[in-house]
Amino acid sequence: MRRHRSDLAAVLWDMDGTLVDTEPYWVESEFALVEEYGGSWSQEHAMNLVGNDLLDSGRYIREHGGIDLEPADIVEQLLDRVTARVEKEVPWRPGALELLAELRAHGVRCALVTMSYRRFADPILRHLPEGTFEVVVTGDAVSQGKPHPEPYQKAAAVLGVDPGHTLAIEDSNTGARSAEAAGCTVLVVPNHVPVLPGDRRIFAPTLAGLSFSTLPRPIQH
Repeated sequence: MRRHRSDLAAVLWDMDGTLVDTEPYWVESEFALVEEYGGSWSQEHAMNLVGNDLLDSGRYIREHGGIDLEPADIVEQLLDRVTARVEKEVPWRPGALELLAELRAHGVRCALVTMSYRRFADPILRHLPEGTFEVVVTGDAVSQGKPHPEPYQKAAAVLGVDPGHTLAIEDSNTGARSAEAAGCTVLVVPNHVPVLPGDRRIFAPTLAGLSFSTLPRPIQH
């Protein structure tokens, strides 16, 4: 079926690994937490959690790390650690701030769609001009996290736009699956984990150098 590109109704941004390079904060916190409670952890396990719903990650850490903590407790302790790190320094991804400013200048609506909880997102949002993200959807505000489509569906619904006319920016398979299932076209900028190709996925090595005019538009079938 012929494909064409539509107008851009909104850009829906993932956060960890896409807007900010906070994955190392999470990984370091996972290793420290598991070690503190007498378990064992690995880089492979850590990479399996990239982009996941936090409670799902808590369950995975309990099972594979071998620690006797409830998943919700694991999540809260990880959040304490990574929030303390990000309050000291926000590690922006190359080109992210410039692209946000460019979209803002052209009146393109933006939403943040992250599986991190609001208390972790807030210190990052405070570094941005007010209203940069018209809508913020966090992992503690949805019943089903990525890779389920709910987070992206919710962002589009609150914006009042058709997901098929939006571009999601993601760095993981989990996030890309969520956005695709919601109907978004996905701009994939791989970071810590490889991402598979897909019919609604457009790949870029970096956000650096992208502008309003060069940003991919949603693909319509």
